[in-house]
Amino acid sequence: MKFFIDTANVDEIKEINDWGILDGVTTNPSLIAKSGRVFEDVVEEIAKIVDGAISAEVTAEDADTMVDQAHELIKLGENIVIKIPMTDEGLKAVKVLSKEGIKTNVTLIFSVNQAILAAKAGATYVSPFVGRLDDIGEDGMNLIRDLSYIFDRYDIQTEIIAASIRHTAHVRECMLAGAHIATVPYKVFKGMLNHPLTNSGIATFLEDFKSVSTKGEF
Repeated sequence: MKFFIDTANVDEIKEINDWGILDGVTTNPSLIAKSGRVFEDVVEEIAKIVDGAISAEVTAEDADTMVDQAHELIKLGENIVIKIPMTDEGLKAVKVLSKEGIKTNVTLIFSVNQAILAAKAGATYVSPFVGRLDDIGEDGMNLIRDLSYIFDRYDIQTEIIAASIRHTAHVRECMLAGAHIATVPYKVFKGMLNHPLTNSGIATFLEDFKSVSTKGEF
């Protein structure tokens, strides 16, 4: 499974990218607004930091304007993926962009039916929101499982991005459920890194090493 980071904070992206595990970035207008910076500047900088897919979202509601915005966004980097909302106009835009060879990520997916429509329109990625489904009393992972089975059964090439990840258990569950990608917030990545037994083990090893004789500086 591939790891994307879900943020528009450049410092967070640089830190996780330096770990050597990052395959891409997902952003949205809300995340970029929090940065307080110019939209295009943020997207362009992120595209230069990470080699993998960088999802940048359109803000229009009609297909023609979505396509126009997509044409501007792809100028910001060769690795830009156009993020498009799951609407009828969004599907129209995906179809046009797909024929032009422009990669798309259909977002705000909450059902199998929506994901199938997006894949049929030519989406490169679909982004089911597991956390938001959990918030309303549904099991978001069931959607990932169903999509994984159906996409495999019918050899659908669209990749499943598990989005709206809320905690470290979600990441493990996404892998077990068959997601191709998890887009993970910065704080969840940090949580994945740490375990109390690892921390106590390192402390013990370092303390024990103080009594060991060496030939050089360690």
